[in-house]
Amino acid sequence: MTGPHALKPFLLAFPGPLRDRLVAAVLSGEKVATTGLLAEWLIEGEDLPEPGERSALVDSDGREVAVVEVTEVRVLPLAEADLQLALDEGEGYLSVPQWRAAHEDFWHSDEMREGLGDPDFTVDDATMLVVERFRVVERLQGN
Repeated sequence: MTGPHALKPFLLAFPGPLRDRLVAAVLSGEKVATTGLLAEWLIEGEDLPEPGERSALVDSDGREVAVVEVTEVRVLPLAEADLQLALDEGEGYLSVPQWRAAHEDFWHSDEMREGLGDPDFTVDDATMLVVERFRVVERLQGN
């Protein structure tokens, strides 16, 4: 654990332009949910977060920019992703198909497939997701 709060990192996407956009959306209050693959949690051997758990939102430069608190965690199949989730992701999605297409592009990326250890990984309606809803409880370093 790093930083003044000794909190585990809250990482969105991979460092770079996408993470920068996502961090900005969290800081602006637009992004209050994020969706990952259950397979990522299983590979990393990590327990799923629980409501009330706090972590440090990390930007592309590795700086902790905010403390976020998990308010809800749901595990569901991709087929059950709904419009509220698409809107709560704060990335401008106006429909579930739009949200799903963008997430599939990310989940099918070379970086993600490498992280999962499966060069042919693809998602389908039965792919299990972890949806975390959260709120910013403290901004760090003047953010």
